[in-house]
Amino acid sequence: MTVGIEFGKSLTATTTPIPGLVVYDLPVHGDARGWFKENWQREKMLAAGLPDFGPVQNNISFNDEVGTTRGIHAEPWDKYVSVATGRIFGAWVDLREGPTFGAVFTTELDPSRAIFVPRGVGNSYQTLEPDTAYTYLVNDHWSPTAEYTFLNLADETAAIQWPIPLDQVQISDKDKNHPRLADVTPMAPARMLITGANGQLGRALRAEFGDHPHIEYATREDLDLTAADLDAARRWRDYSTIINAAAYTAVDKAETPEGRSEAWAANVTAVANLARIATANGITLVHVSSDYVFDGTKETPYTEDDTVSPLGVYGQTKAAGDAIVSTVPRHFILRTSWVIGEGGNFVRTMAALAEKGVDPRVVDDQIGRLTFTDDLARGILHLLTTRPAYGTYSLTASGDPESWAAIARRVFALTGHDPQRVTGVSTEEYFANAAAPVAPRPRNSVLDLSRIEATGFRPSAGAMALAAYLAR
Repeated sequence: MTVGIEFGKSLTATTTPIPGLVVYDLPVHGDARGWFKENWQREKMLAAGLPDFGPVQNNISFNDEVGTTRGIHAEPWDKYVSVATGRIFGAWVDLREGPTFGAVFTTELDPSRAIFVPRGVGNSYQTLEPDTAYTYLVNDHWSPTAEYTFLNLADETAAIQWPIPLDQVQISDKDKNHPRLADVTPMAPARMLITGANGQLGRALRAEFGDHPHIEYATREDLDLTAADLDAARRWRDYSTIINAAAYTAVDKAETPEGRSEAWAANVTAVANLARIATANGITLVHVSSDYVFDGTKETPYTEDDTVSPLGVYGQTKAAGDAIVSTVPRHFILRTSWVIGEGGNFVRTMAALAEKGVDPRVVDDQIGRLTFTDDLARGILHLLTTRPAYGTYSLTASGDPESWAAIARRVFALTGHDPQRVTGVSTEEYFANAAAPVAPRPRNSVLDLSRIEATGFRPSAGAMALAAYLAR
């Protein structure tokens, strides 16, 4: 029986000064015959706070002698490190870009302890007992083209206090020649793909997330999301997040044969491709949905759990896309309405009509709230940063719901024009003489914001956001 194992522990997690590096005390059950432990038990580990990191391989490094020292290696994948027999002194150094670059944490591991090592954190150890079996689960396969970062075991800045001096232990020639911290290029974050980069939301996402080497903004010309070979278009294991801001949104054209085909391709086929890739590669998929998945007959705000019942082709494709994304283990669906951003939209149209002296007829029997794209981008960043439960979240501006006509009048007033120039009409009156097919609209597009507000996110107040938008 290995000396030093503490029997009877409960599964507990202890954070460290390195973000994401967490030590776990594991229950070990022993008697005269030996001992037993659940080294990796997904359900219990998740309950203790371990990320659902999706291991794909289990490795064992067996070390005959005391003092065997290996490292310091940082790889572009996560590790769950434990000891089957023996005991080690472990040292971890944060080699990721950011304020904790160079931070060090050390501790001993025996079979009763394990540690989760996030991507980009350098890993090293020194054996303290003979016949030590060092084991680790990883969530990607080794690749010669992957990005690796190494640090010298004797780096003076890290100043690791090895129990046995390095000049008295066995170290490979390769490990002896790793660079010092001053010469190490920090490991960049995992890649992020943002589709629909030229759209209203795509531009807001660029403003919110910024231009960084690890963030790829893709247009339809850059990446065909409907392609059958999309799986081979990137090394997807290098990506941690896909934000799908690409969509077909021509709701009326979607009612035509040509538009119907385009809507299903962009909103369903492309989404299915992304969902398959995200599931296979452990990627978080963020998908933007619409109030059009509902028929608008409910008298109270729609919650995320209400049954979808789309009226037209566009709503049907968005509902189908939502159902597909909901099967991805790591997903956020942002359901929104009446989107306003940089580009052609209702608010800009009303402001232009006011300036030109046109007195518009505007629908007054459809009720909802505007959603500003900078708010939507901010909400997506919030979810990716705080990581609440995966699922669907509604996000619009806050405040009292209004009709399109009421919003048009406020646009006129805020731009210095007489709001009485706007005439409210019913949906039937507005489209009575339409020359082309018209998509049915939900009369109630109000979305309940309780779920996303419970995560700590505060949507902008609609009235203030509209005034700020027009001022810009």
